[in-house]
Amino acid sequence: MFVGEAPGRLGAARTGVPFQGDESGRRFEALLDAATLRRDEVFVTNAVLCTPLDAIGRNRRPTVGEINSCGGYLVGTIEAVNPRLVVALGLVALSALATIEPHGLVLRDHAGTTVTWNRRTLVALYHPSRQAELHRDWQAQLADWRRVFAGEGRHSSMTTFQSRMR
Repeated sequence: MFVGEAPGRLGAARTGVPFQGDESGRRFEALLDAATLRRDEVFVTNAVLCTPLDAIGRNRRPTVGEINSCGGYLVGTIEAVNPRLVVALGLVALSALATIEPHGLVLRDHAGTTVTWNRRTLVALYHPSRQAELHRDWQAQLADWRRVFAGEGRHSSMTTFQSRMR
C-alpha cells in the first residue's frame, strides 16, 4: 500500500486516481517500473482526500487540521486493505502515519528504511514529485525503490520480500 500526500489538482483531482495524469503520476509509474511493480499490483491512497489549494489555485501542502480530519479515513483504508507493507511517499504521508502509530522515521535520514509499524512493515520513500529532487536526486530515488522492492516485483520470486516480512 502506497500513501501519498493529497490529490493533485492536475492529477488525481481530475482523474480520480492517485498519481495519475500529472508529472508526479508519470514519475510514480517510472518508480514502479524500476521496482518491477505494476500499478494493478499495488493499492494507492493519500493521507488527505481533499485537494488542498492555495489562494491562487495551486497545490499546497495539507495542513495539520486537514491531515487530522482525514485520519479516520486513512485508518479505515489501512484496516480494509490490510497490507503487509505500507510505503509512505514523502513527509506528509510519513507524518500522517505517525498520528496512527509513532514510527520514529525521519525521511531525510531513513529513506528506504523499513520498520515494524502497526503490525505491518513501514518504509519511508520520497514523494515522486519533481520537487523531491531538491532533497534526494532522481537516481538515488530510483536506487531506493530498487533496493526496497528487490525480489518483490513481477520479474522475480517473492522469496526476498517474504523473508523481510517475517
